[in-house]
Amino acid sequence: MRQAGRYLPEYRALRAEKGGFLDLVNDSEAAAEVTMQPLRRFGFDGAILFSDILMIPAAMGQSLSFGAGEGPALAPALVDAALASLVPVAARLDPVYATVRRVAAALAPETTFLGFAGSPWTVATYMVAGQGSRDQAETRRLAYRDPIVFGEIIEAISRLTIEYLVGQIEAGVEAVQLFDSWSGSLSPQQFEQWVIAPTARIAAAVHARAPGVPVIGFPKGAGAKLADYARQTGVDAVGLDETIDPVWANAALPDDMPVQGNLDPLALISGGDVLDAAVDSVCAAFPERPHVFNLGHGILQDTPIAHVEAAVARVRMTGR
Repeated sequence: MRQAGRYLPEYRALRAEKGGFLDLVNDSEAAAEVTMQPLRRFGFDGAILFSDILMIPAAMGQSLSFGAGEGPALAPALVDAALASLVPVAARLDPVYATVRRVAAALAPETTFLGFAGSPWTVATYMVAGQGSRDQAETRRLAYRDPIVFGEIIEAISRLTIEYLVGQIEAGVEAVQLFDSWSGSLSPQQFEQWVIAPTARIAAAVHARAPGVPVIGFPKGAGAKLADYARQTGVDAVGLDETIDPVWANAALPDDMPVQGNLDPLALISGGDVLDAAVDSVCAAFPERPHVFNLGHGILQDTPIAHVEAAVARVRMTGR
């Protein structure tokens, strides 16, 4: 997850050259280079598109910016403005498709290429509040106070997300992932309404328009709700965050469902015996189930490169 990042000196050099984060994302040549950098260092089995989940609200008409040392800012925030006031700018997604085409042309045939989008709930939390938040309170309040208005926001995000994922597939990705980074903030009823239901609509539409292309769902923080998510959304595989017991997941999820995850990013930073034990524990939990070894969330900027190399070697010793 998030293979590119500030832990790689080559990324930092390119970022310094290009300036702001969005300048890097929207420069398809540079974004393709960032996508390829981890493959050159570590020989991973798959490439993950370098982009951002907030390209969707940008294409829906919100202005998007990243201040130095700050998180994203979107305007107007939908807590104060109507969805109908936004003027869509579909061309804002074109650089992403151009990046996909560049990477697809450069990848070796044996290297899988994964695209992604944010799931509607997580994207909506930024669109409503205009920024990230710890508990997504403003968005949750809107969803309780006016479920019709909030449902329209979710539906609009879902429609564009379908087009976005299909566009990535047509440009060359071989699988797509839906990141629901803030799904853990929801009650069971809201999780059903705002995570499971829209994810099911997106997965069904992508499967209909791109048969055979896997859709991976990653509802971070879902906990025990992950079992219902796996059975009800129609996704082909699920990502496990680092808080999920992999032994529980192996027992609770559908027998034939592949999983992705779930090494703790902090275990990767720790290295040594801690890292070896964590890698072994994750691999041992899925003796029969298809398993894509991965982190339980994004790689952190202070991750030592030698620890990534050690983790890759350890996984490959298991035969995965």
